Amino acid sequence: MADDSPKGVLGHLPPLPRRALSNSFLAMEQASRKREGLPLLSDADIEALKAGRPMDWESGDAVSVPAATGSQATPAPTDPPAAQEAPKPVPVTSAPSSPISDEVAKWVAAGKKWSKSSIAAEQAHRSRKGLPALNDAEITALLGEPAAPAAPPAGPPAPQAAPRPAAVTATAASVPRTAAATVTASADATVARSGEPTKYVGTPAVGTSKAVASAGVAAVGPENNEVNQQRRRLVWSTVAAFLTAWFIAFFRFFLPRTLFEPATSFKIGYPEEYGLGVDTKWQQKYRIWVDRTPDRLFVIYARCTHLGCTPDWKSADNKFKCPCHGSGYDSEGVNFEGPAPRPMDRAHVERSPDGQILVDVSRLYQWPKGQPSQFNDDGAFLPL
Repeated sequence: MADDSPKGVLGHLPPLPRRALSNSFLAMEQASRKREGLPLLSDADIEALKAGRPMDWESGDAVSVPAATGSQATPAPTDPPAAQEAPKPVPVTSAPSSPISDEVAKWVAAGKKWSKSSIAAEQAHRSRKGLPALNDAEITALLGEPAAPAAPPAGPPAPQAAPRPAAVTATAASVPRTAAATVTASADATVARSGEPTKYVGTPAVGTSKAVASAGVAAVGPENNEVNQQRRRLVWSTVAAFLTAWFIAFFRFFLPRTLFEPATSFKIGYPEEYGLGVDTKWQQKYRIWVDRTPDRLFVIYARCTHLGCTPDWKSADNKFKCPCHGSGYDSEGVNFEGPAPRPMDRAHVERSPDGQILVDVSRLYQWPKGQPSQFNDDGAFLPL
């Protein structure tokens, strides 16, 4: 490692007095200096740090020490002769009571915004690594708050017995300039925070959205484009349809459950419209057959007298056949085979005032087994 590399930057090294540092800590310090663009430690510096001694530029033996903030270097004073008057001590009040380090000044100048949780994490990191903690001035600058004016000195400073080293003098001379840059950066950060929200760089605080908004992070959500609008309309339409269906089903529960049966009295046309034999055109609608003979017209109610099934008309066999249990009836509905106990019933028929056939299936004529037939009563047939 070259010995002529720039010196005078403490970096993450602990201030004096310090204990002897290990090789791993020094390797970490070198890597940190490479990342941050700081001057690397020389071999002499490393040996001094391993032995726990002050480095050359810290003890004042170096010929010149460049200032960390770019200010001109102050030459180190040589040993004064015995007759020469001692130099005047530098007053302590020339530097702020809580100076801001070069590293913190770079962070503030870069525009990086810190939250209280980020500062707490940095303090914990410094405590683990043995580094000096952030002071109040550095915390105020990192938070972007305006710096408080320094209080005037209470009285004249006490004279010192010995002159201060040149390195300390150069650092004290450069501190006011760094503090001024820090105040300017803090003012710029305050103005920027009052405008449009900016992207948050550090770790956001855990909490509500108010903490995120104070850090300059805008709320993130789906874009209001045409695709998202169609999706929202589809979702709301589905929800509305679902609620409407349940609303209708809820009110349907209170409606009466009724069966709408066909009328028991109806007209089936004029007698001249029917030929001899069985006509089945009203079987599906009224469950009847119209049967015409040479001298009369009657209506058979299409219901098997065994168990109530609807028989089928077999025109090829000239008979009615029940598909359930095989009961058979002739063309006039009289049973002749199967388990049917009696002939099928006949409906009441009469002529309406307009001359059509009026059928009433609520009035049926029967021929009970072993009893007289009702098929010849008035209304059981229509004479022709």
